[in-house]
Amino acid sequence: MYSPTESQSVRRQRAGPLDVATLDRWGPVLLRLIVGYGFLMHGYAKLARGPESFAGVLTTLGVPMPFVLAWLTTLVELIGGFAVLVGAFVPIAAVPMAIVLLTALFTVHLPYGFFSVKLVEVNQSGIRFGTVGYEIILLYLAGLGALVLGGPGAFSVDRWRAGRTGR
Repeated sequence: MYSPTESQSVRRQRAGPLDVATLDRWGPVLLRLIVGYGFLMHGYAKLARGPESFAGVLTTLGVPMPFVLAWLTTLVELIGGFAVLVGAFVPIAAVPMAIVLLTALFTVHLPYGFFSVKLVEVNQSGIRFGTVGYEIILLYLAGLGALVLGGPGAFSVDRWRAGRTGR
């Protein structure tokens, strides 16, 4: 039973296995895993196909310096994804990652609407999906924002660095 003098926030912190301290520590880890892994996989896909293949897409979109920006995008996704995954320098890594996301939002996804999964057709040969909207872009941006504002959580390089410097 709780004491009548305890504040609601104190009671909430002692309410069970998912108290506020536990959520503060472990909630960001879930975000880091999916956001970091997602960026790593997108960067790896560009690298595996060859950044010159992605440069062709950028050329079609009318993006200046497509080869340079294809490589930069690939590196941002790989290095930024790894940094987020391990929780290292998250506020710094999030800036170029957000730029990549916003560029994709405004140059590719915006005209196709919100939904990322659009069922177009189901027939004997299988399922066909339509164009990809900006839903996932917003989810990635929200995940990065939450990590920047709330911190990287447990088992992160940033938390380890803060402990070593006494912050």
